[in-house]
Amino acid sequence: MASEGILLGMGNPLLDISAVVDDSFLQKYDIKLNNAILAEDKHLPMYDEMASKYTVEFIAGGATQNSIKVAQWMLQIPGATSYMGCIGKDKFGEEMKKNSTKAGVNVHYYEDEAAPTGTCAVCVVGGERSVLPDCLFRFYMLSICGYAYWSWLQLCQGWGYNSPHSIDVTLRSLIANLSAANCYKSEHLKRPENWALVEKAKYFYIAGFFLTVSPESIMLVAEHAAANNKIFSMNLSAPFICEFFKDVQEKALRYMDYVFGNETEARTFAKVHGWETENVEEIALKISQWPKASGAHKRITVITQGADPVVIAEDGKVKLFPVILLPKEKLVDTNGAGDAFVGGFLSQLVQEKPIEDCVKAGCYAANVIIQRSGCTYPEKPDFS
Repeated sequence: MASEGILLGMGNPLLDISAVVDDSFLQKYDIKLNNAILAEDKHLPMYDEMASKYTVEFIAGGATQNSIKVAQWMLQIPGATSYMGCIGKDKFGEEMKKNSTKAGVNVHYYEDEAAPTGTCAVCVVGGERSVLPDCLFRFYMLSICGYAYWSWLQLCQGWGYNSPHSIDVTLRSLIANLSAANCYKSEHLKRPENWALVEKAKYFYIAGFFLTVSPESIMLVAEHAAANNKIFSMNLSAPFICEFFKDVQEKALRYMDYVFGNETEARTFAKVHGWETENVEEIALKISQWPKASGAHKRITVITQGADPVVIAEDGKVKLFPVILLPKEKLVDTNGAGDAFVGGFLSQLVQEKPIEDCVKAGCYAANVIIQRSGCTYPEKPDFS
């Protein structure tokens, strides 16, 4: 049975600010439809203007935070999950706290005095629908760290979605201001009130994106988990993490009890490490057999591979689990699908359910998310 504080996540929090805007707003800030960019100086006033001029929806996001929120939703146990990351001391930081707390997550944010809260403006043109280009989501998943582009692509293929050029969705543009999301400091983690969350948790999850921000914090948690017979898990998150953050990823990998990823990330990992294979099952097995810092737990690799079954490698063997297929007409928004898979998986893992149940819950959660706008969900899950 899951208990209060059993699962702790750490990552890069971003507040999605979504609103239906008019043409004059788009022209004022030189925003092109179906585009995605990092904010320039000229865009910085737009976040406040959106919040004051339009009816906006705030969604606390970022890869790890999405997964933790979904796990909390699946568990339906108040305070079962906790989360740490960096926000600014501003009104958007307050919205982030309000949104996450409402979701039932016990958040302990580090509040940076100088940098504003990381935000992503989602500018929607009302009443217009169009084919959403691949480049928009690629930017969002890789640059903003909401979820790696390759992850959602491969996962969504598994639910019957085969082309990034075939989604009928509302026209929108994304403008991201990462800011405080990149400013987390390990000093915050070491504070007694925050380290108490580490002491209380029995399971940890951190997306690979956090390796670019605070590898020291990751290692503090990883070493604690190994020393105290707890479960530590991470996500490969994106090919560029495997390629350009190889050393810190390798260091953390020694402590990982669960490694999540998709086939593209797995193949990139294999290529970076000189493994002469592109066979996903073989790669998953080799990752599971990577030397561990602690022998308390075996390592299990969880690799999604599009329309093909989820690959689970453990104990020197590989198991395959089919995914849930979704009729194309039911697909609404793939944003956060992969984060939801991990959240669903973790919700059963912390209850010590069999791996089959963990995969089933992951597929269920992702299936729910992609039928809604953004990484959102109904009041209660319908999973058994």
